[in-house]
Amino acid sequence: MLKAILGQVKEFKRDSLLTPVFMILEVIMEMVIPLLMAAIIDNGVNKGDMGYIYKVGLVMLAAALLGLAAGMLGAKYAANASAGLARNLREAMFENIQGFSFANIDKFSTAGLVTRLTTDVTNIQNAYQMILRMCVRAPFSMIIAMVMAFTINGKLASIYLIAVIGLGACLLLIMSKATRYFQQIFPKYDDMNASVQENVSAIRVVKAYVREDYENERFTKASGNIFRMFSKAENILTWNAPLMQITVYGCILAISWMGAKMIVLDALTTGELMSLLAYCMNILMSLMMLSMIFVMVTMSMASAERISEVLGEASSLANPENPVMEVRDGSIAFEHVDFAYAGGSEELVLKDINLEIHAGETVGIIGGTGSAKSSLVSLVSRLYDVSAGAVSVGGIDVREYDMETLRNQVSVVLQKNMLFSGTILENLRWGDKEASYEECVRACRMACADEFIEQFPEKYNTYIEQGGSNVSGGQKQRLCIARALLKKPKILILDDSTSAVDTATDSRIRKAFATEIPDTTKLIIAQRISSVQDADRIIVMDNGRVADFGTHEELLARSGIYRDVYESQTGGGDFDEEKGGGE
Repeated sequence: MLKAILGQVKEFKRDSLLTPVFMILEVIMEMVIPLLMAAIIDNGVNKGDMGYIYKVGLVMLAAALLGLAAGMLGAKYAANASAGLARNLREAMFENIQGFSFANIDKFSTAGLVTRLTTDVTNIQNAYQMILRMCVRAPFSMIIAMVMAFTINGKLASIYLIAVIGLGACLLLIMSKATRYFQQIFPKYDDMNASVQENVSAIRVVKAYVREDYENERFTKASGNIFRMFSKAENILTWNAPLMQITVYGCILAISWMGAKMIVLDALTTGELMSLLAYCMNILMSLMMLSMIFVMVTMSMASAERISEVLGEASSLANPENPVMEVRDGSIAFEHVDFAYAGGSEELVLKDINLEIHAGETVGIIGGTGSAKSSLVSLVSRLYDVSAGAVSVGGIDVREYDMETLRNQVSVVLQKNMLFSGTILENLRWGDKEASYEECVRACRMACADEFIEQFPEKYNTYIEQGGSNVSGGQKQRLCIARALLKKPKILILDDSTSAVDTATDSRIRKAFATEIPDTTKLIIAQRISSVQDADRIIVMDNGRVADFGTHEELLARSGIYRDVYESQTGGGDFDEEKGGGE
């Protein structure tokens, strides 16, 4: 875990090494000042030697300025190193997430990933900065101060030693009780982020159903859980301050009382007593710093574990040793394919699928909710790997292809259409970043998107809000289809991608496909029989199996499932499929 985190320090190693050096220099200057102060009192003030006072005073000033400069440089390098570590961690996690397969993504919630990239990284950043500065400064300061105190007077210095041991034991007990609360806090952040994310992304639904009060209550509950956990931890930590003060004042009283007696007996000078009191504060403040470091490190360890989970997560899909770099054509074959989402699960989503689809063929896919239509097509572009059997594209097992090559030739328009913030042109060029304006317009014409784009004042430069919130569902679907067409794929998969489009527009899109991209294999998952009845062949899915595969006429004649769907839709009845998309 620590290796994964510290491995991201990279180019900030120099700053990470310089910080402790300057912290040590600062501590040395701070430790020298009480000795100089004792010399001024004993050899200057008591003897009335102003020249000595000026001379040593200048040395003290130089030491103070040098310590100040060292502290400032240490703070600068620590801030740079910690911010750099945070940047590298976020970049490394984000880059690793981009390589995740769908199976990897299924293991992490979206809110959990957001928390890891934000709150958890910030905790690591703060802890790393504190470690670089205080983890060197505090113990080094305490050790040197203790050595200096024993050098001046061992009897009085033993008071510090007893105080440090006692205070250290108390602080350790406090920390151990607070730790378990800190470890429970960060999963609560995931819950709160999930509440925020769902509410913001679905704000129109919330308002349409007048559920603002419910959402407020839900967020308040999530936020309240974090508040309660932090309150419990902080209430325990509040004992740090009074214990610290009691110890400091107790040491000062004991040293002052015993030191005064020793001064009377000429066993101690006034300057030495002042130095001992200064070292007392140094020792006990260093111990207090160490306690705060322990709190921060405890909090950050939970964050470090969560971050290392993401960094250590290897994609369940990988390129073969010598991948195939060209897809010959759009033919597809399923050979005794079984598939389950959870690794090793006995609950198969697809069972013994055997299909052969020719290049350039248009194939419709229909079936009830949960019949695994989306799961079937997700195997074509290798978004998941099969559990058994094989899926071939262009006569080659998809596991033998370079994944980028394969996915560039298999264009998928998913059930949940997603547009990104930016202009229409910028969104379209996700399909082909080098696409010309004319190619974008042509793709939009095929997808019947040009008719509404031309009505916008800015036309193709119209700005799309995040998630496509400023366009309708049907418009969003047509833009996503146009984006997929720009890839000029050998296989085009439309996963219920015209459900929000009227039947006339749906028909025009299908006709454009037939005339404009005849050589592209087209797989069309649809809820309406009218969307697939003109396909070359139609797959009927039922409970993860291929119930039948044939033309519209053949299925009407022999498939009871298909005939029931057809009659329920053409006869005006309600069919379960019309109420919602597949899986």
